[in-house]
Amino acid sequence: PRDSGGGMGWALLGVGLLLALCALLRRGLRRAPPPRALPELRGRTAIVTGGSGGIGAATALELARCGARVVLAARSGPRGEAAARRIRMETGNSEVRFMQLDLASLRSVRAFASAFLRQEPHLHLLINNAGERRDPQHPPTPPSLPGPQPGAAIASFAGVSAGGTTEDGFSLPFQVNHLGHFLLTQLLLERLRSCAPSRVVIVASSAHCAGHLHPDTLGRPPPGLLSTFQDYCNSKLANVLHARELATRLHGTQVTCYAVHPGFVNTELFRHAPLWLKPLLVPLAWLFFLNAAEGARTSLHCATCEGLERFSGCYFAHCRLQKPWPPARDDQLALALWEASERLVGLRGDGGSPLP
Repeated sequence: PRDSGGGMGWALLGVGLLLALCALLRRGLRRAPPPRALPELRGRTAIVTGGSGGIGAATALELARCGARVVLAARSGPRGEAAARRIRMETGNSEVRFMQLDLASLRSVRAFASAFLRQEPHLHLLINNAGERRDPQHPPTPPSLPGPQPGAAIASFAGVSAGGTTEDGFSLPFQVNHLGHFLLTQLLLERLRSCAPSRVVIVASSAHCAGHLHPDTLGRPPPGLLSTFQDYCNSKLANVLHARELATRLHGTQVTCYAVHPGFVNTELFRHAPLWLKPLLVPLAWLFFLNAAEGARTSLHCATCEGLERFSGCYFAHCRLQKPWPPARDDQLALALWEASERLVGLRGDGGSPLP
């Protein structure tokens, strides 16, 4: 019995040392920006798209803690209402509400913008956070290509869906990540101008490094086995270029904008992974990936930090200014993307003139 007890003690010591090693390894591998105090935001109104969960909910929570009036713009009514209720209870801020927005539908984007402009007199912060993360109860339209698509599985691990087409005829990841937010920003721009100083924060990704944009085929799924993953990367490049061109057009208006990489965040990343693979993926996510609150810090930094105005149009990661990959610094591509996006969402006619 004494030997058995000694063996148990050594086993417990081994487990303790292993856990300590894992904790140290996790701390060294995860690059979470340190938390910082946020300013008082009472009297300011913010929209957070995708605010019902993940990084969006974490962003909305901190903005509400600072006293802002926060509108959670999300697709799911029950999840959105529950998130708004939870944030109100946790912060004591009653000025948190949910409004329905489906970025996969340009009709829904227009309806949201119209309702917001009727109901809310102010807008100071627009956080374009939502990404393409469909759940099994709301599957996208199946891709037109027959047979399985290996790229879909790989893209699922990165937090995107298996692809598909929206009701507007565009690829689902590209519309949700770029075109829907592009239209939303344009429809709310006059309100942002009238409430200046105001800011637009566009949640992009370091995946923009693998993006390739061709304005003449914008919105169509790219060819190849990794179509969905490539589509996601393309949409993230579009996010960075959107911020760049928007800053150029807003120069001198006191409306500034920023593209941010939130880090690699564990927000249900592997829910589509095969069951046999999850025991491997979940520990990796715990070791390498940030939680939602940590992932929200760069968005909050760009939304609230004083003195960032001179960096409008720039790209931030880990709460620091960073240089994006060369295609994301291409001003001609940014202009071509802007003009193509205007046509696709119905803001510009074939003749090149803005539509009423």
